[in-house]
Amino acid sequence: MSKSHLFPSLEGLVPKALRGIVASNPRLNLDETNRVVFDSEAPRSNVSIISGGGSGHEPAWSGYVGSNMLAASVAGDVFASPSTRQILAGIEAVPSDKGTLLVITNYTGDCLHFGLAAEKTKAKGQPCRMLICGDDVSIGKAGGSLVGRRGLAGQIAVLKVLGAAASQGASLDELYDLGTAVNGQIVSIATTLDHCHVPGRTEHGALNDNEIEIGTGPHNEPGYKKLSPAPSPEGLVKQILTYCLDEKDPDRGYVKFSPGDETVLLVSNFGGMSNLEMGGLVDELLQQLLAEWKIEPSRVYAGCLETSLNAPAFSVSVINITGVAASSQYSVEQIKAFLDLRTDTAWEAVAGAQTQRRPRADQLVPPPTEVKKVIDDARDLKVDPVLLEKMLRSACQEVITAEPDLTRWDTVMGDGDCGLTLETGAKALLEAVDLKKIAAKGSVVEVLNELEEIVEGRMGGTLGGILGIFFVSLRTSVQENTALAQTEGPAAVWGKALSAAVTHLRHYTPAKVGDRTVMDTLIPFAEAMKSGLSFEKGLAAAVSGSEGTKTLKPRLGRATYVGVGADSSKELPPDPGAWGAMVAIRGLHSAV
Repeated sequence: MSKSHLFPSLEGLVPKALRGIVASNPRLNLDETNRVVFDSEAPRSNVSIISGGGSGHEPAWSGYVGSNMLAASVAGDVFASPSTRQILAGIEAVPSDKGTLLVITNYTGDCLHFGLAAEKTKAKGQPCRMLICGDDVSIGKAGGSLVGRRGLAGQIAVLKVLGAAASQGASLDELYDLGTAVNGQIVSIATTLDHCHVPGRTEHGALNDNEIEIGTGPHNEPGYKKLSPAPSPEGLVKQILTYCLDEKDPDRGYVKFSPGDETVLLVSNFGGMSNLEMGGLVDELLQQLLAEWKIEPSRVYAGCLETSLNAPAFSVSVINITGVAASSQYSVEQIKAFLDLRTDTAWEAVAGAQTQRRPRADQLVPPPTEVKKVIDDARDLKVDPVLLEKMLRSACQEVITAEPDLTRWDTVMGDGDCGLTLETGAKALLEAVDLKKIAAKGSVVEVLNELEEIVEGRMGGTLGGILGIFFVSLRTSVQENTALAQTEGPAAVWGKALSAAVTHLRHYTPAKVGDRTVMDTLIPFAEAMKSGLSFEKGLAAAVSGSEGTKTLKPRLGRATYVGVGADSSKELPPDPGAWGAMVAIRGLHSAV
């Protein structure tokens, strides 16, 4: 976990952040002294719902102040409860003729200070109730018998439902009962890849390499247990869902799920997970929910709902809407409508304005039926099948072995994707050799057709585009010059085809020898083969070209934007594209 921060100290950071947060919504006001964010247009005719807690969980709770959600929020220091005086200021900021409902997560400091504020408010003759939310299943019934479940991001769903119900005129008691029903039907657990780091602090309880902690809290609290070595994503999700949904677990079977129950999946990014991985996590959760638990959520919310500063961690919550309806005066459709009601808060940006989900089978378009390409034997170049397979396997293995170096070099000079792009293609070609038996007939055109499919379907980036054009041109030229194999030998076909492919590439890229690109390998190799030189001489030209890129200054591509290479007196790593092409050619040659 990085200890670097834009603001290296917490000094003055919380009020500064609150000033920034209210700037995004013109109807919000900030009482900076008490760190209260409130809705300046909150109607007195609705119950005022107020939440809050320690800072560091943004957008919780200040980000959820606005229409159809919270009337106000109160912020403490990072991971620390606000004071009673702050909470009372929040209550006074949004007076209501129907009363105030304080909705908090189950942490001792919050319970004490919000509880005291509730008592003081009631002592003034103003209706006020406090709802304590806890949804964490990692703290079992035995261990948490005195304090109850810890609060995780499931509370945000409670706030969303209550805010919508309040906007439609629900009374204080009706809201309290509804919130109790929703909270009682939530199961959640958090998983941490590493703990967050608080600005200005030296320690943060870092995890070891290849270690994951399950059952953690949002304040760097230790988890239920550490998993080492870290399980696969599939294995981790299986454990998470088992903890949440196994009704046979006497310590954690908090909620019963029956076939046909309507549910909600809520996945909260603690702040340090990439959106890419969050998307993969949600997909894996949905797959296993359906396959293993026969649950297909009618709503899915995923994003930074309640964070823990910069922690690479997340929580998973499953909510039984049918169970909520069974224990409240509201129907399933009404509860879903509360979730769907639009707000002008961070909920829209993070969770999305979702309505009824479509079944995954409807959303995921099936792949098109593969059309088998018919190969004309008269326009095909034949090679001994055993030799062809050996050459393909050798070239692919060379590329796979080189991937770490290619990735490292491309990270220095570009965007770091070259090695993985080439490795993806190599593994796909090996898969085709194993499953499709593309080398079994000794057909060069069949192999080139497969390479076209692989490059177009799996290899992105600049290099993928160049190779796509190259292989299409190479295949076309092989077909056009097959007859030469009978009169001048196969080498003549390759010489013509490689030269034509490189010439065609020049219509799409200005790169030439000396520009430090893949063309520093392809052009010398093609020219050597066209001149009638042996494969060995062609490989030597490719090696020389790729080695030569170490002394070249980048003239094309992303490498031209970075400072690396500006000092011409220092040797650079080779161009990864040029080197990758060379090792593939070397692999082909080593099998001959």
